[in-house]
Amino acid sequence: MKRRDFLKAGGAGLASTAIAAPAIAQSMPEIKWRLTSSFPKSLDTLYGGSEIFVKAIAEATDNKFQIQCFAAGEIVPGLQALDAASNGTVEMCNTAPYYYAGKDPTFTFGTAIPFGLNTRMQLAWQRFGGGLELMNELYKKFNVYGMPSGNTGAQMGGFFRKEINTVDDLRGLKMRIGGVIAGRVMAKLGVVPQQLAGGDIYPALEKGTVDAAEWVGPYDDEKLGFVKIAKYYYYPGWWEGGAQNANMINLDKWNELPPAYRSIIRTASALQHEWELAKYDAGNPEALKRLVSQGAQLRPFPPAVMEAALGAALELYREVSAENPLFKKVWESTLAFRNDQYLWWQIAEYGYDTYLIRTRTRV
Repeated sequence: MKRRDFLKAGGAGLASTAIAAPAIAQSMPEIKWRLTSSFPKSLDTLYGGSEIFVKAIAEATDNKFQIQCFAAGEIVPGLQALDAASNGTVEMCNTAPYYYAGKDPTFTFGTAIPFGLNTRMQLAWQRFGGGLELMNELYKKFNVYGMPSGNTGAQMGGFFRKEINTVDDLRGLKMRIGGVIAGRVMAKLGVVPQQLAGGDIYPALEKGTVDAAEWVGPYDDEKLGFVKIAKYYYYPGWWEGGAQNANMINLDKWNELPPAYRSIIRTASALQHEWELAKYDAGNPEALKRLVSQGAQLRPFPPAVMEAALGAALELYREVSAENPLFKKVWESTLAFRNDQYLWWQIAEYGYDTYLIRTRTRV
């Protein structure tokens, strides 16, 4: 081919490419959504994850798909986020599914169930163990489509005004605890469980409406100021071994989206998940040191309390499974997945971690 002919052909090729790009961009519709969060802006990891999510959506679509974030209470209270997405008040929400276990106890598995999966297992079960399909079988009944959008990691057991040495010390204790199922387990131990949104916990603890409260872990607990009122800081939060949040989208709105936008939402949710977990992992150690310097006294739950809690949890799961087939189906899936996972974890993950925990002071 002569040079002149090559340039003509190349110029035509470049011109067609230049025309094609805007045509693709123009085919993407302009969409504006609203997202209501279950969390206040003061919790920069839980609420901040939604800001990361909507920013990624806007950047990936050249601002054609814009989602505006609203904190808990700005449109609806934090514990009504699912309802707002379900009935179309907003297009989507970011929340902890277990907040809605009063509607159906199976919601618990979308976040964490007492003595269930740890952080990585939770994501693995949802992605590759059939968990996401099972949860969306439930979510569909409430007119939403859900996907993982963050995890706190294993949580703390919370701040208590008094020491817990025996199961008897729990009797009559008023405690804010996340999730209806965890509350029902605690109730079997004599605790009076309270369901409160994040922003309502400190005033309740301060006024004595509750005697103990758990939220997430050191990074958030420091921000919420619990140590100013209650000094005994217990671990582990056996009811939240890997507490996962979810983006829940109105089902009609989800089905209306072009496939490209659905893919972008999934990708941005995965980014949000990674960002939230990494931020907690990075922030918790220094926050824990600061809490201890402010007077927090770390205490493990006594073995007798842990054993009693496990027994109460298993008893409750048998009771709920007898009347709720979907709960039974999801619990059996979770349990089988967890037990198989620990065959591997006890060899490699915990073998590695426990050795380094024992020897870290030598480095």
